[in-house]
Amino acid sequence: QVRLVESGGGSVQAGGSLRLSCVTSGLSVSNSLMGWFRQPQGKEREAVAAISAGGSSTYYADSVKGRFTISRDDAKRTVYLQMNSLKPEDTAMYYCARHMFDSDDRWSTPSAYNYWGQGTQVTVSS
Repeated sequence: QVRLVESGGGSVQAGGSLRLSCVTSGLSVSNSLMGWFRQPQGKEREAVAAISAGGSSTYYADSVKGRFTISRDDAKRTVYLQMNSLKPEDTAMYYCARHMFDSDDRWSTPSAYNYWGQGTQVTVSS
């Protein structure tokens, strides 16, 4: 059974930090680009960051550049999202996902991912 399980969400004040984790099981992700997405309540899902197979390349939405860092530990089958300098507009459900294509070109396209976790809620208060 394929599972992606996110954790690390919570409630923080603006300026605070959180570290999200995504543990995978039931499939190999070491050869896959992995992404983080978020979906604010009532809005569409949007790409936050992605990391290539092997971790040599990372991609970020403009809104999080310089504040968020994506990383992976394939030995632990885990992908991380370190979030610093959080803002109220970062409030959302955060999801990790496994990309299904060999190319990284569509890293920000939700339909390019075939496995998703259930999400972890991040709430940032002002």
